[in-house]
Amino acid sequence: MRFHTRKWVKPEDLNPNNTLFGGSLLKWIDEEAVIYAIIQLENHKVVTKLISEINFISAPVQGDIIEMGIVATEFGKSSITLACEVRNKLTRQQILKIDRMVFVNLDENGHSKPHGKTKITYVKDRLNED
Repeated sequence: MRFHTRKWVKPEDLNPNNTLFGGSLLKWIDEEAVIYAIIQLENHKVVTKLISEINFISAPVQGDIIEMGIVATEFGKSSITLACEVRNKLTRQQILKIDRMVFVNLDENGHSKPHGKTKITYVKDRLNED
């Protein structure tokens, strides 16, 4: 799993327990995951269909730097399934794990559309396909 996006836990991200508010973290994850899906499917019309059980393992505090890792685990006809892990950047302590996030590829009318993808690809490789 590759870890790319990093977030700094700031005062406005905290809950009454002075730890990272789960809703903020889930928003960051959903945004990061849909960007990953858009890049993999090469279509900006992608929506979240399902997020499986969310396993909160530890609670970041103000000042922590966290990083999100996402990887494609399955390609359906019009969907892509991702797995996600969040960890503390400095200590590598696991913060959260999601086994399945399913995103659906859409056409211009908002209906599911086959994407024809079968494996993870990278933009740098697609640019060199000429």
